[in-house]
Amino acid sequence: MARTRAGNFRKLEAGQRSRLCIGDVAGSPPIVVWESTTSLFEAPNWSPDGRWLVFNQEGDLYRIAPHAGATPERITMDADISVNNDHVISADGRTLYVSATDWHLYRLPFEGGVPRRISHEQPHRFMYFLHGVSPDERTVTFVSVQFDADGKRQPINTYTIPTTGGSLRRVTNWKFDDDGPEYSPDGAWIYFNSTYPSETPGHSRLCRMRPDGSSVEVIFEDERVNWFPHVSPDGRTIQYITFPTGTLGHPANLEVSLGCADADGRNARDLYRFHGGQGTTNVNGWASDSRRFAYVAYPRG
Repeated sequence: MARTRAGNFRKLEAGQRSRLCIGDVAGSPPIVVWESTTSLFEAPNWSPDGRWLVFNQEGDLYRIAPHAGATPERITMDADISVNNDHVISADGRTLYVSATDWHLYRLPFEGGVPRRISHEQPHRFMYFLHGVSPDERTVTFVSVQFDADGKRQPINTYTIPTTGGSLRRVTNWKFDDDGPEYSPDGAWIYFNSTYPSETPGHSRLCRMRPDGSSVEVIFEDERVNWFPHVSPDGRTIQYITFPTGTLGHPANLEVSLGCADADGRNARDLYRFHGGQGTTNVNGWASDSRRFAYVAYPRG
């Protein structure tokens, strides 16, 4: 189905490529699964059964087998929506949850079909950005970019909403900006990045908290800007992206690093360095073996 919003997406720069890679916690040479010099794609998930990587490209979702030489296939969405780089797969592998460019949240069968909206309108401008689904698939967690009645942007905080739709629950309510909230595999924690408790603009740290917002702790920080802590299926490791010191937000086209650490933030180490950023690892891309993970690099030349 043609969609009216399909043309509003970031494009590759001249001489740039999108490169879908598989790395591992040992920092072994990455496997290149798929590469394009014409289309910009982003944010791979790895299906729980290990058969597929899922990524977004120009408003569509695609899946591809996780080995070199595979070819992607489009996942059908029978609705006039376009998805962005915030999409996750349920623990049983049957359902995709996505954020769309109308700033709402949807669910659809993994095999494709009709997306069902689970979010709803708010009194003022309120933009939903999905990042995690609970292990029992009862709730999704997201951040909201929202504006007050005078058009002033409010702090970007963490929320949850039932996967069947319903009332929002605000998890953080502070002056700091959050992003990337996702559940640990046992549902005991929400991992996220936040400027908490810094007064330095953009200095994002890796954090976790209980799903009710209690027991907030910073688990890893250094002088750089760290985003998107993704928890491995066995709950023992986080993988994350690091931007240069002083970076504001999570922009595209910078020299970035992918790192990993224990789930409590100890034993942090860099694994890969390359040209990337926005779109590289916005969502959880771990394989079920808790050793490999998928990501996208955007090399030039």
